[in-house]
Amino acid sequence: MRGLIVYSLFAAGLVSAAPPPAPPASEPSPDAIIQRFAAKEAEFRKARENYTYRQSVKMEELDPDGNVQGKWEITSDIIFGPNKQRIEKVVYAPMITLRNLILSPQDEQDLRSVQPFVLTTEEVGKYSISYLGKQNADEIPCYTFSVKPLKMLKGERYFEGEIWVDDRDYQIVKTYGKGVGLLKKNEDNQFPKFETYRQQVDGKYWFPVYTHADDVLHFRDMSQRVRMVVKYQDYKRFGAESSVTFGDEVTEPKTPPKQP
Repeated sequence: MRGLIVYSLFAAGLVSAAPPPAPPASEPSPDAIIQRFAAKEAEFRKARENYTYRQSVKMEELDPDGNVQGKWEITSDIIFGPNKQRIEKVVYAPMITLRNLILSPQDEQDLRSVQPFVLTTEEVGKYSISYLGKQNADEIPCYTFSVKPLKMLKGERYFEGEIWVDDRDYQIVKTYGKGVGLLKKNEDNQFPKFETYRQQVDGKYWFPVYTHADDVLHFRDMSQRVRMVVKYQDYKRFGAESSVTFGDEVTEPKTPPKQP
């Protein structure tokens, strides 16, 4: 993002000072865990392409007292057109009242691909991934990893932060970090830290359902607090009138991470 000028989306940089303990001998090695969840992420991405859903975004500028002084909202249905091509249909977009911030192309990229972060087998080689140990995402036992890009290419956006991988389904259930990428010389673009939660859909795949950000963006000439909420709702498999289960049904679905 830009502060009438440029604004961006958050930072994570959560790296352990000391090497984390290796998983117990009864559990897979970090490399094996990465291979498993990357393969699951590839399945998840393909499965999600067959779903329609509603995405709503609300971004607010806040003054020093926490009062809303400007707002941007948009609600879209991600559906399939007559030729079964995927399209985005805007259903609600009131007047933008932001005073100090302007959405940049990088912000739009982050909304599409960084905040609902997917780390597949094809993309895992682009990142440095370090095992941090086991930690619960609420009640869900997870393997945690720090993730940062190995090399950034012009025009590409990347995730930098931490991920929580369910220790049974080997799927990402939570991410915390920010979007990063190369900027033009003297470009004053700042990006907020965000937290994204996933939930099981149709008994197997964990789809993103909620992203939250509340951060202060520090530009050269000003600082601006921004709050953002993104919701992904009403997932329905295209062409199906009822809930669909992929592969073997998970008989005891876990409680999804609680939303803030």
